[in-house]
Amino acid sequence: MAKLYFYYSAMNAGKTTTLLQSSYNYNERGMETLLYIPAFDDRAGVGKIASRIGLNAQAIPFERAFDFLIDVREKLSQKSIQCILIDEAQFLTQGQVEQLTDIVDILSIPVLAYGLRTDFLGELFEGSKYLLGLAENIIEIKTICHCGRKATMNMRIDEYGHAVRKGAQVEIGGNSRYVAVCRKHYKDDAGVSHIIPVRHSAANSS
Repeated sequence: MAKLYFYYSAMNAGKTTTLLQSSYNYNERGMETLLYIPAFDDRAGVGKIASRIGLNAQAIPFERAFDFLIDVREKLSQKSIQCILIDEAQFLTQGQVEQLTDIVDILSIPVLAYGLRTDFLGELFEGSKYLLGLAENIIEIKTICHCGRKATMNMRIDEYGHAVRKGAQVEIGGNSRYVAVCRKHYKDDAGVSHIIPVRHSAANSS
């Protein structure tokens, strides 16, 4: 029976690696998958999913007006599809999460969504909020803070490693902008500059 799965974690827990491995497992058995990623996440190039360990795959870029149900139905007219995989699923809209439930319920195709649960202020993303409410299976992918505790928070940092507490919810960035930490160290306004060496922006621009 098809289900909607939400795999969530803090930053750098290996969500994208897990997604790509899941897609590979399907493909290895001769089953087709569709991969999606937000269009504005072009760190590896538009329409490309890439993990920190070097795995990558082409994906369909989506924006807020994108309709997953229409797109999947169109693709089904051309080939059989056994699984849908969404990277950076926290950026889905409420309507798009509902479209994913329709893909599961009407088309009987499992959907695996991977994303962050909360932003740098500890607030739920729109996509994560509705995935937590509507997914049949909710799975945490665990990672650890520098202190060894489980990391549950995403700390945004500046070029000096200091915690950032203001700004837009969406700001794409990797290790130079975000660090996964436990709640205790998330509350530390000093950030991670006194614990983890952080390269300044000049060094990061090379």
